Amino acid sequence: MYRRNISHLLYKVALVVALIIIYGAWFKPTYLQRPPGQTRDAQEAETKAPPETLRPAEAVEPPPKQTRLIDHSVVPRSKHQDFLAAIRDDLEKGDLAAATSKLDNLSTSTTNDPAVRPYLAVLWNNVGIEQEKSSGTKESVQTFKRAASLDPKNPVIQLNLAHAYWELRDPAMTVEFLDRLIALAPDEPFPHLAMAELLQERDRLKEAAQHLDQATERAAKDPAVQSYLRTVTAKVRKTDQAEEQLTSRESAHFIVKFDGQADHTTWTTAQDILEEAYREIGQRLGHFPSKPIVVVLQAETAFQSATGSPVWADGLFDPVLGRIQVPSQGALTDRAWLTKVLRHEFAHAVLHDMQGHSGSAIPTWLNEGLAMQLAGEHWSEIQPVKHQEVALIPLTALEGGWSNLTPEAASVAYLEANSAVHYMIDRYGLHGVNQLLGHLKARQSLSAAMQSQLSLSYEQFQSRWADQFKGELAKG
Repeated sequence: MYRRNISHLLYKVALVVALIIIYGAWFKPTYLQRPPGQTRDAQEAETKAPPETLRPAEAVEPPPKQTRLIDHSVVPRSKHQDFLAAIRDDLEKGDLAAATSKLDNLSTSTTNDPAVRPYLAVLWNNVGIEQEKSSGTKESVQTFKRAASLDPKNPVIQLNLAHAYWELRDPAMTVEFLDRLIALAPDEPFPHLAMAELLQERDRLKEAAQHLDQATERAAKDPAVQSYLRTVTAKVRKTDQAEEQLTSRESAHFIVKFDGQADHTTWTTAQDILEEAYREIGQRLGHFPSKPIVVVLQAETAFQSATGSPVWADGLFDPVLGRIQVPSQGALTDRAWLTKVLRHEFAHAVLHDMQGHSGSAIPTWLNEGLAMQLAGEHWSEIQPVKHQEVALIPLTALEGGWSNLTPEAASVAYLEANSAVHYMIDRYGLHGVNQLLGHLKARQSLSAAMQSQLSLSYEQFQSRWADQFKGELAKG
């Protein structure tokens, strides 16, 4: 069914599945069958080599979001001073509802007083900080907007708004907005980091690298941020070099890069597949990416060099650069294979976009299982050996990186991920899964998200799914 046959691996699993789970980077599916034309040496290498893993550069987490309170202790002198002092006192007592209510009901004469507006901006900013702590960024971003409109020249307020846009992947984070922010806060690294990310998504990698260099210079006091920036900069420059000879074409929702002579037909085919995936998967998840997604079709050797992937890798979604990379060799000889790979990686791209910078909160088994389900890799199509005894891996052990799994354990991990997500969708619907993702986006733990959304504990979910999974295995 256009995937690699995993039966021979499951024979080995019956003996012992040796697991060493470390939280590292994601690795991409190797269950899809390679298109015709793969060499015998490469086919033999598949059974011996470990599963594809991403390099540490791709696993590194971005620096945490930083929002800042502003001292509001001194109320400016005005005829509104007493009322403003009451709002300040509410904030200091932690009575956010009272402070917000009073701010909402200020008279026009108060909000238009030039002596008062900067202080009102500070109060709204600090309300936003407290809202973010209690209800998340989706709640605070509107408050930061109000603060920013009252004092467009306050760099701290504008930076807080930018951080909220960045976390939510809000389309209001534009080049023009960031240009103004860079001018307003010239010594801050974050505006350059955000600009680089925006330029990466638009495939302007040389400009992105320049802004990353500027961010690194301005992050001298934070070695951890500097390390992250240097790693990403090296990745951007390497990608730019690897792709500089490729032709770029845009469709409605994608930027597709390919070898202008060798892959023009592949590009046309890929464009059709991607646009269909955009409509179907976006509708099923209730989310459409906010910006065009870059898809790179590369020759086999170039794909391996650019991504660090071994010869048996089928495709890759890079969460750092936000682009899909697929080897184009043999793609035209098996459209079904290309469809599976592109749909799978596009599903990862949509999940990454909809979760914003909370994407790492999705456990790997849920991320991979959703991608397989949305790509059309249904549980019923992945049949293990009849009556084969499989050593079950707890889902809790499959939440983080899978990079150290043996090939046998990797096959079981993908089998379990697909089965567990199929079970979840079957019982709670895709809408229920989307709601669960919303809880994870709000930084709720998986255990708490399951309890609040699915009305059962993580342990109960795993137990009920495992019973069904074992029954399916017994049926063969």
